[in-house]
Amino acid sequence: MISTSSRLLQLLSLLWSRTSWTAGELAQRMDVTERTVRRDVARLRDLGYDVESDPGHWGGYRLRESRSHLPLVLDDEEALAVSVALREAAQTRVLGDDQAVLSALLKLRQLLPARVASRLGAMDGVFEHTTRVCGQPLSPGMLAGLAQVCRRGERITLSYRSMQGTDTVRDVDPYRLVFTGNRWYLVALDVAKGAWRTFRADRVIDVHPTGRLVHVPDPPDAARLVAEMLVSDYPLYAVVRLPLSLDDAMRAVPPTAGTHEPDGPHATIVRIGGTDAESLGEYLMRLGVPLTVLSPDSVREAVRRRAIALVESNGSAGATGSSPRP
Repeated sequence: MISTSSRLLQLLSLLWSRTSWTAGELAQRMDVTERTVRRDVARLRDLGYDVESDPGHWGGYRLRESRSHLPLVLDDEEALAVSVALREAAQTRVLGDDQAVLSALLKLRQLLPARVASRLGAMDGVFEHTTRVCGQPLSPGMLAGLAQVCRRGERITLSYRSMQGTDTVRDVDPYRLVFTGNRWYLVALDVAKGAWRTFRADRVIDVHPTGRLVHVPDPPDAARLVAEMLVSDYPLYAVVRLPLSLDDAMRAVPPTAGTHEPDGPHATIVRIGGTDAESLGEYLMRLGVPLTVLSPDSVREAVRRRAIALVESNGSAGATGSSPRP
């Protein structure tokens, strides 16, 4: 289902593209009900857009153009860059709850010159995003608060809800925030257990700063710790050697899919989790690099079978196919 942010941007783009639309026309173009259209029009009005409407079944919606000017010293490309960045933040929820970001974006767009607003409207008409991984709403205030205690190195009392719905309260020493592309994670030292832990930021219920500044000894690689946590729940793991530098290997196998160790300047050892040997063999074949499976034997054999089948399939096709014409 399309998100509220996407719908409002699409609705705004349609209203800018034509003088008047009926609720039925907008509903058909957006693939929603007329009730949703009316609700989204009300949201735009709450955000400050002057959307006029005529009563009756055939009444239309019109967007009255703003005569405001951009009160910023930005040229067209700079204004476009800021607006695109806000648009992506609203879509991906990189800053938490998308409503505050979306509100800022729509307010900014009212102040843009028409030539810049039309370019953004073209994006809204053609850009689509896949459904995001579901989670609890994360407010920008919570995200900013966690970042502040990480920066200060201040011990906090953390109220947290686990995946199973169990609420706990513990003292932690916050260190870093890590964004995986889907969610934010807090990396912190659990004081009572003396162990590093990762906490999904959208499951943080409350944060109470203690006022005690602490020095974290020997901190871990926060991004690696989160990556290891994300791939720690698979029943089977493959260890492979990729003939790629560490940077290239991390592009081929993202940190959310495996953990990486450099093996010299031109090779990387990667540990990848999967449900079974066959699915891991298929994943490794799709990488398209001459990798070496170090372990286990079951995954090595799965890769061998696929490689042999590919060679035989292409060999038989060459033997039975027609000869090329001179």
